[in-house]
Amino acid sequence: MKSRIRARAFAVATVAATAALVLSSCSGSDPGAANDQGFPDKISLAAVPAENSADMKASYEPLIKLLEKETGSEVEFVQASDYAGVVEGMIADNVDLAFFGPFAYVVAGINGAKLTPLGAVISEEGGQPGYQSYGLARSDNAAVNGLADFAGKKVCFVDPSSTSGFLYPTAGLIDAGVIKSGSEADISAAMTPIYAGSHDASALSIKSGDCDAGFAFDSMVDKTMIQKGDLAPGDLKTVWKSEMIAGSVVAANDSLGPEAIAKLKTIITEKANAKVMEADGFCEGDACLITDERAWGLVPVEDSAYDGVRKVCEVTGSEKCKG
Repeated sequence: MKSRIRARAFAVATVAATAALVLSSCSGSDPGAANDQGFPDKISLAAVPAENSADMKASYEPLIKLLEKETGSEVEFVQASDYAGVVEGMIADNVDLAFFGPFAYVVAGINGAKLTPLGAVISEEGGQPGYQSYGLARSDNAAVNGLADFAGKKVCFVDPSSTSGFLYPTAGLIDAGVIKSGSEADISAAMTPIYAGSHDASALSIKSGDCDAGFAFDSMVDKTMIQKGDLAPGDLKTVWKSEMIAGSVVAANDSLGPEAIAKLKTIITEKANAKVMEADGFCEGDACLITDERAWGLVPVEDSAYDGVRKVCEVTGSEKCKG
């Protein structure tokens, strides 16, 4: 699996570049050089879009400004095309901070990335980090009313490294008796899998009929796409919901060192939220909702919170979970 991950491309959204070329241009952390606050002069922050976006950086701008103020470093944002490149960047010490879906975070550790979780995303003040995967179909599709009906259909997944767009759905399909395991061979034998690349693309492909059914995470379908006008209430029906999944996480490369990581954890969990960032003048109103998940902020999280993902890896036997 590791060799396959490393072979996949890591592209900035506007540049068709390989992982080595893109990541070598990022500063990464240099343990031998630190500013007066104990951080590298330049910190790289990588993320993968949850939805199609030509410029995802805008949704991270308040966080970037906060980090630059608190660390004294220049923060270089890297928009990646997939999680595989971010994992590779962590392993190569060319990515300092990264936002991961829960599955990608677990896979990063399995594949040798040395990283520490700093905080998990919450959608509103006082909320708990977590979300669900939805199994979806067009509301007028009478042939699909549960996961058992996905057999023999064109099914949209998000990405092989997506927690709610691949891993938990495969566990659900196993429970429903549609597939025997999470292997590519078993999935392809039971249905025609289509990897849409993002959660909104998956939902839109279902809406358009390019996929008979598929998967996306809850708030993307219930909130984000409706607010943007991409979906109207009633376009899609939810025919399955996963158990609660631990929230998306921002993690630090251990090469930053324990002191810098401890400071970052405090910054992330105490100041990386809409209330503080608006008070500091970094943003106003909804512009203070960070990442393309439009999160209110981040709260403390431990590695053990992702044991549920590791358990689903065991259930599915997915080769994507292997190092």
